Amino acid sequence: MSAVQPIKLGPNQPRQFYRGGAAIAAFRGVASEDPFRPEDWVASTTPRFGMPEDGLSTLPGDGYLRDAVEREPEAWLGPEHVAYFGASPALLVKLLDAGERLPVHAHPPRSFARAHLGSRHGKTENWVIVGTKGSEPVVYLGWVRDLAAGELTLWVAEQDTKAMLANLNRLVVAPGDAVLVPAGTPHAIGEGVFCVELQEPTDFSVMLELKGFDLDPSSTELGLGRDLAVSCVRHDAVPGSGLEQLIRRATGRTTTRPGGGPTVEDALAEPAAPYFRAQRVRPGKGEARLEPSFAVTVVIAGAGSLAGDGWQANISAGQTWVVPWGAGATTATGEVELLRCLPPLPSDAKRDAPVTAPGAATGA
Repeated sequence: MSAVQPIKLGPNQPRQFYRGGAAIAAFRGVASEDPFRPEDWVASTTPRFGMPEDGLSTLPGDGYLRDAVEREPEAWLGPEHVAYFGASPALLVKLLDAGERLPVHAHPPRSFARAHLGSRHGKTENWVIVGTKGSEPVVYLGWVRDLAAGELTLWVAEQDTKAMLANLNRLVVAPGDAVLVPAGTPHAIGEGVFCVELQEPTDFSVMLELKGFDLDPSSTELGLGRDLAVSCVRHDAVPGSGLEQLIRRATGRTTTRPGGGPTVEDALAEPAAPYFRAQRVRPGKGEARLEPSFAVTVVIAGAGSLAGDGWQANISAGQTWVVPWGAGATTATGEVELLRCLPPLPSDAKRDAPVTAPGAATGA
């Protein structure tokens, strides 16, 4: 399949250890049959940790997207991207519906991943809230105070969930909010939160909380052993001033064409730039013009179309599309809202966000 036109992708929901998925089914307009399918890996070229193929997206009648990208990397990703990242999109996008609170966990930063996991990518991630249930939907992000030596080790050994949650910042979220989670930062997503999750292209997770979840402790350590795995978790606080730079509330900066009309809005906080980008696109009654890029596009609401040189695609709420760089400049039209998820620019990927895990080195 030549990488010159966008491709609509169906669900890709590996079975997980926690409940969820009803909001994904409602969003896509399909039946919800298995309560342990809370994640939809969209345009994924990243397999689950320790599973060579689970999690990979397939193209209609053409095998894995990963293989298609590797056959034609410049057509899919563009020459500048390939020169820096090779044949990897350098991006993983998921739909995630928390049918229950996720356990407290963290992901390793780039420096740790290079040293111990043989990867140039760690796992910084960003939640873009699509919908919520309940009177006070929350996420947990970063310690409220610096931890004493051995404190986290004790909590993990004793599975003191109460202490972990009590010492995490608790944030109420609403649709349109975007929350950046720097690698190494402990976090959890609360029940009833439905989001688009942008990530570095790995499946590295260190679970700090196991109690009450169907988790084999050995599977939560990345094959490194408990002490080394937990050493990637930061112990210093993320105070209010630090949190503010990680969050972009629904009223973000907007770029408007001269004369008004369509908007293309930066969806993420600025420190996300070394890891991924996202644009919220609303064509309205005009045309939103988008530069060539590999893009994972989630149709949040409404209906409209995407068009380029020699191609046109009708789009509607609940759909997910992968758009190759080779599709060229794209025009979006219609009363539709898109979340356009993009890889980092190579110039940005060479640096880390201001809030990183202790000891995290700069560079990709």
